[in-house]
Formats: sequence, C-alpha cells, structure tokens
Amino acid sequence: MHFMNSQPFLEFLQELSGIEETLIPDPYFEGGGFHQIKPGGFLKIHVDFHKHKLMQLDRRLNVLVYLNENWEESYGGHFELWEKDMSKCVTKIAPLFNRLAMFSTTGNSYHGHPNILTCPHDRSRRSLALYYYTNGRPSNELSNDQKDRITTTFAARKGEDSRKMKIFNAVTNMANDILPPVLVRNIKKFRNK
Repeated sequence: MHFMNSQPFLEFLQELSGIEETLIPDPYFEGGGFHQIKPGGFLKIHVDFHKHKLMQLDRRLNVLVYLNENWEESYGGHFELWEKDMSKCVTKIAPLFNRLAMFSTTGNSYHGHPNILTCPHDRSRRSLALYYYTNGRPSNELSNDQKDRITTTFAARKGEDSRKMKIFNAVTNMANDILPPVLVRNIKKFRNK
C-alpha cells in the first residue's frame, strides 16, 4: 500500500484521471484499507462520503485492488457502477486477482456489489481500497447539499423500498452528527461483523 500512496503512483493517477489538483493520499485510511466480504454478504449501492473528517479535504478518487485468486464467475461479488438516476447498472467488474478498478468520487458515483456473495464458505471477497483527496474540487461535481457529506449515502435500486433507505440514511447522518466518534466507530465495527 506504500507504493500506491507514493509520489510516482499519485502522479500516474493524476495523469490517468485528468484531475488537475494535486492528489493527496489518506494516511488514516478512513474507510479504506483491507476489505473482506464473506459468503452471504453484499454491499448496497451507495455514494461515498465527500469530505475527510480530519483533513477536511475533498475525496476525488477511489482505487480498488482485488486479491481473489482463482475467482469463479458463479461466486458473484461483481463491483457495479450505476446510472446517476439508479435506473440501471452500466458496468460490472469481476473481482479477479490483481485487477484494479478506479472511479471518481462525485455526488452521482453510485456503486457497490448489491447481489449476495455465493462463494464457498472457505472463501471471501477481498480487496484493498485506497482513497485520494484534493484541496478543493470543481463545483459541478457536487450539488450544494452534497458538498460537506461526511457519511456514505445508500440508494435503492428499482423495485427496492427507497423509503427505508431514506430513513436509514437520515438516522446514520444524525448519529454521525451527535454521537462521539469512538462510539460511531464501534457501532460500525459491530454492524460489519
């Protein structure tokens, strides 16, 4: 992970993405690092937080590196990118070993792996997640109500109950606003077991 936060790699990402502002890695790995999803797990479609709580920088890029050797199509776990109106999935990426997926973090970058993972019980979907930030961003990437989002916002796919998702997002945002950070971190750890 050190290399992926090094100056040569940051310059490569900046050139590849077309982001003009200097990219800054996250030394805290806020929400990033090693991710593992076990059989039966999933990750609902969502838009990521846009502001780093401690550094007050704008999140601009997500990089995912998959660590799943001999992954079979039947296991599922595909990373999906969705239309901004949540009408359909536009890209599916199988989480194959050494595959890198990169995408911009904007107000409409809906993504996740919403279908239940069906790999054998001795396997899991593993990845490294790294996030990159800038000091400022183009104004057209976020609406006014999205600019200071410090929590992930989940979205309902067609046919899912969007009302439940809105209530969940409202409760999550309120909890992040009023609870001490140590309590929020422990709730997330418990929820993700």
